[in-house]
Amino acid sequence: MKARRAQTPARSAAAEPPSPPPPPASEPGGDDPAFDDASDLTPVVASNLKRFRAERGLSLERLAKASGVSRAMLGQIELGQSTPTINVLWKIARALGVPFSALMSQATSPVTTVMQASQARILRSRNGDFSSRALFPMDRPRNVEFYELRLAPRSVEHADAHAPGTAENLIVTEGSVEITVAGERRLLETGDAILFEADSPHSYRNPGSSEAVMYLVMTYGSRG
Repeated sequence: MKARRAQTPARSAAAEPPSPPPPPASEPGGDDPAFDDASDLTPVVASNLKRFRAERGLSLERLAKASGVSRAMLGQIELGQSTPTINVLWKIARALGVPFSALMSQATSPVTTVMQASQARILRSRNGDFSSRALFPMDRPRNVEFYELRLAPRSVEHADAHAPGTAENLIVTEGSVEITVAGERRLLETGDAILFEADSPHSYRNPGSSEAVMYLVMTYGSRG
């Protein structure tokens, strides 16, 4: 499925995205642990991964083949010995056929939920240049998720294709961000928004000298 064009006007970027992104040693998406601000996230991911894998009758070998994440890393995650990077979580979620948040969910059912900044669960890229903070209760899998994203100056974050039917609706609130979807680049300045299908590889690049801040609504397609 091809990505749709941005639904709101955005300016084409003149600069080509760096290839490979600097610094090469900190490219996200590897099997290295994330810098995680929430100490209780590791056991939650471990428990959920073990449960989803068992429900689907998948061995570590089969899940490794389906996700592209090594068997050793999957085993470490299940044992609570490692917290995966953002991209590794995406790969696992897609292979299991569950929303991203399902791997980090804890079952609770409050009528009102306050998500205090001091207790936020923040996932970071391997080098710490990119961070994602969930702005919704992680008490159950959801079809719509809401995130605050931060991207360091002169840095880039690459994302693998998400599950078919997944859409990203993003607004830049500070700085500027270049979004590349299936080879098409769009430059968003502060206040600009974009909507695109995220079931193809895409990236976020901050061409500026200050941190970029974005807010993202992630919508999953219906699942049978």
